[in-house]
Amino acid sequence: MNLANRVETYLIPALFEALQEDRLVTIATIDGESGNPAIHAISWIRALDEKLLRIAVHSRSRMVENLKHNPAVAIHLLANESAYSISGIGRILTERAADVPVQTAIIEIHVTEIRDVMFYGSKITSEPKHEKTYDEQAAKNLDRQVLEALRKGG
Repeated sequence: MNLANRVETYLIPALFEALQEDRLVTIATIDGESGNPAIHAISWIRALDEKLLRIAVHSRSRMVENLKHNPAVAIHLLANESAYSISGIGRILTERAADVPVQTAIIEIHVTEIRDVMFYGSKITSEPKHEKTYDEQAAKNLDRQVLEALRKGG
């Protein structure tokens, strides 16, 4: 299902499913000091339902401070053979998730609008992949802990 020329207020099933797995997305916030857009790359993101996302970032991430000044966010997601802009309102649930050894903030995003922003006459044929470059077992353990914190909300 393509959203070209349509605006949705919820995640369609293909996007909901895409946000159930490890995936690279970029998130735009408004910098609290300069007022300029700021882009952040993350992989800890999950859709809880069709209107609610949770992300995890390091507690010292600039995103945390930015959201304290302005809760507006936009997520750029490549999925379903297209590019999507997911707008929403972010809220910091905790700046220090329990049971996660790294200082991790949990942020909830209430989806307000989704647009297909892929340019006309094209489709995504290969989505970007990423890999964790530190100790493989440590990465798996940390991912498990962070995903559990996302599920619990902190």
